[in-house]
Amino acid sequence: MNNLFILLLLPVASALVLAFARSSSTAKWIALVMSFVQLALTIPFLYAFIPDASVQFEQSFEWISSMNICFHVGLDGVSLPLVLLTNGLFPLIILSSFGRDYKHSFYALASFMQAGLLLVFTALDAFTFYVGWEAALIPIYFICALWGDGDRIKVNLKFFIYTFFGSLLMLIAILYLAQQTPNKDFEWASFVALQLDDVDQRWLFWAFFIAFAIKIPIFPFHTWQPDTYTNAPTVGTMLLAGIMLKMGTYGVIRWLIPILPFGAQAYGPVALILCIIGIVYASLIAFKQQNAKRLIAYSSIAHVGLITAGIFAWNQDGLQGSLLQMINHGISVLGLFLVLDIIRSRTNTYVLNDWGGLAARMPKLSVFFVIIMMGAVGLPLTNGFVGEFLLLKSLYSLNIWYAAFAGLTLILGAVYMLRLFQKSMLGPLNTNYAEVKDAAGIEVFVLVIISALIIYLGIFPNGLLRLSEASVTQLIESVKF
Repeated sequence: MNNLFILLLLPVASALVLAFARSSSTAKWIALVMSFVQLALTIPFLYAFIPDASVQFEQSFEWISSMNICFHVGLDGVSLPLVLLTNGLFPLIILSSFGRDYKHSFYALASFMQAGLLLVFTALDAFTFYVGWEAALIPIYFICALWGDGDRIKVNLKFFIYTFFGSLLMLIAILYLAQQTPNKDFEWASFVALQLDDVDQRWLFWAFFIAFAIKIPIFPFHTWQPDTYTNAPTVGTMLLAGIMLKMGTYGVIRWLIPILPFGAQAYGPVALILCIIGIVYASLIAFKQQNAKRLIAYSSIAHVGLITAGIFAWNQDGLQGSLLQMINHGISVLGLFLVLDIIRSRTNTYVLNDWGGLAARMPKLSVFFVIIMMGAVGLPLTNGFVGEFLLLKSLYSLNIWYAAFAGLTLILGAVYMLRLFQKSMLGPLNTNYAEVKDAAGIEVFVLVIISALIIYLGIFPNGLLRLSEASVTQLIESVKF
């Protein structure tokens, strides 16, 4: 029998074991084995899942009885894809750390973060959701602060203050909502059933939206992100961009709009416009970047802006496209950061003007780079195409100008990604790197998996779309603007 408690507790157990590992080498292998075990335990949920609108594998027990708080978890077509993303990317992220100098405490923090992420994606109780939300934040702060580069303490303090402020707003909103329920409980179903007046819904909308917008991030709540991504260790950046930002987009779908439909109706267009501004702004800024890692950071802002715009369009194409593109973005951005990390490990720099001509010395890496880049810009037959097509179609159904401006992410994205490839792989070879070595061993193994996923999901996206279709349909029918 599939047991969600085991799926949630295994990363916690892994973190405890890793905290007392005797050596970094031992910790790496323990973390890798446990991440594959976690992935293996996830597969039966996928096979046993019935693609209807119901919540499945539901489990609940009384947690804090005096406050009517239950530890209540379950999976539906919205949450299952993100659980798959989390547990599917973790082995690749751990493998990407091989060959890098990370201590056992690093892997313990990463495993604890995995538990927090899974709790966010499975929680059906608002207090449980909030615990997962905070549990995922604390480990990534220490990962970035302890193993990052540059002025990492100052940068990560800004990141922590931003996200903690958003979390505090959300906690106030959750506590207020719990007081309005008949049983003074924190259940998602109880929150959805509330008949709040317009005034309450309007301020509650902003309390939730700001928390989610900071995490995603959406313009103008994005200013923590470029510096944090640039100074974080590569594995930390993979965790942030590949998985953690999806907490915000998931929160909009699961908690914000279903609970506060009138607030979303009143301010959803404002949020959608902010997303589109972020798409254009971040794409233009990305084009001017000389630091490759910072370029991908701004690229991520543009792509998640499109994902969130599709959510606020609140139609079938928008929601399914957003869920599909969350998966696709996680895969592609992980691949991009890995490629850059491999180049940096050989050249000791992320500066584009210091690279050039590396394809002559790194032919295998250049091929993987092309495949991952094509997925990132959404070329046909790659994973990014179908998701971006659905998202733009959803915006077009609202307003042709929304689609036109949001569609700039495709054009500008192709420009800055081709510039990144040209500056790094093409042109004359920098003589300082005449002896650099190509990707090899575990690096190639991870890149092969990522490239295969990019191509497979580009050709066969229906499996993921079918998982979410019924749940998305029910959400749209239950919340109509």
